Amino acid sequence: MEFLTNGVIWAVLGAALAVLLAGIGSARGVGMVGEAAAALATEEPEKFGKTILLQALPGTQGIYGLIVAFMILLKVGLIGGGSPDVSFADGMILFFSAMPIAFGGFFSALYQARVATRGISLIAKRPEELSKGIVYAAIVETYAVLSLLVSLLIIFGLTI
Repeated sequence: MEFLTNGVIWAVLGAALAVLLAGIGSARGVGMVGEAAAALATEEPEKFGKTILLQALPGTQGIYGLIVAFMILLKVGLIGGGSPDVSFADGMILFFSAMPIAFGGFFSALYQARVATRGISLIAKRPEELSKGIVYAAIVETYAVLSLLVSLLIIFGLTI
């Protein structure tokens, strides 16, 4: 079971979880809002343009997870031509550095989707209130950005 003490494996596992969980949250979120937007566009196709931004918002968390994964893989040398020699302790730090965006991204995407779905309902009844729906959904984005920031601060704070 020597592979369990290999730092590179733990770092890669963290990177994978950052992409996986944030990506699942984003995929589910974009899908939820897309369903609501499609329902509205069925009845009022001219409102398609107003709904597209609300649908896109929960997708950013998946991008944040990808950024963190890229930074981890770059840090351990799997990208950019380094020699992947990472201690167990550093691998664990990198693994845990991915957790803020993995879980913060997953949950914020789902909650942002709920808010954005309600924004679609707002547009259905009062199309001139689009900006309010965007602001409501964007406030949830703050917590995804904070998760991204913490993950990156940990990664950049580690000297390998």
